[in-house]
Order: sequence, then structure tokens, then C-alpha cells
Amino acid sequence: MEYLHTMIRISDVDESLRFFCDGLGLQEIRRYDSEAGRFTLIFLASRDDMKRGGFTGEESPIPSGLPTIELTHNWDPEEYSGGRNFGHLAYRVQDIYAVCSHLAGMGYTIHRPPRDGRMAFVKSPDGISVELLQSGEAREPQEPWASMENSGSW
Repeated sequence: MEYLHTMIRISDVDESLRFFCDGLGLQEIRRYDSEAGRFTLIFLASRDDMKRGGFTGEESPIPSGLPTIELTHNWDPEEYSGGRNFGHLAYRVQDIYAVCSHLAGMGYTIHRPPRDGRMAFVKSPDGISVELLQSGEAREPQEPWASMENSGSW
């Protein structure tokens, strides 16, 4: 068995790319529009995963072993619910405080702040929970995160 990707449905391409690319730092590596099916598929990968695999973004198809997220945008409006039922995506980050500060500065709510210097949760514009885990040892607790309460569900 080989892991390929995780697919999540999105309602707004621009807002989703802002979150996943500008906020989390993922890179769009492939896009496919289906006029007949009335959908767009956008594949994203982390730059670190791409470096580890020697992937430049020019290869086709997407190489084996490169974990990706497939954002699926159906052109006809649909209401998506139950993002929490999906579970969550998880990413290891080099500096959990910097990533959380960056996302919060973009207007995203950190639903489970990194009080312990190790773990945080934030949600995408479509309600998908994203877990952020500090690479290596937990960072020393620091404010404002250490005393920040949870917000909503995560």
C-alpha cells in the first residue's frame, strides 16, 4: 500500500490557497480543470517534502512518495458541513510560535493555542482542522500562547 494524497472539498479557491499556501507555506504543484465534470483539482505539497524527494514541481505525474493535499473545488455551489468529522491534517513545523503568529496575523483563529510549545490547531476556511506539531522537542512555553484559552472546536 502506498499513501497518495488526502482530498478535501473547498468552496473558495482563492481563500483556500491563501490559507494553505500563504498561511501554511504549502506550494501548488499541479492543477487540473475539468470542464465536463465542472470541477478543479489543485494538488499542494510542503516545500520540505519536495526537497527530501528531490521534486522540482515539473515532474508529471506527481512522483510516488510525495504526500499531497488535493483541494477539490466543485464549480456548482454546494454547502459542505462536518469538517470536524473528517478529523484533521497534521504538519510538523520548525517554529510553532512563528507559524501560529503568522496565521493569527492573517486573521485565522488558533483554536487550540500552543500552550505547551508542542501542539496547536487551526481551521481552514472550510472548517478542516489542521494540527501543527513542533519539530523535535517542545519549545519553552511563552506568552501570549501559554495563557491563551481554547476557542471553539478543533
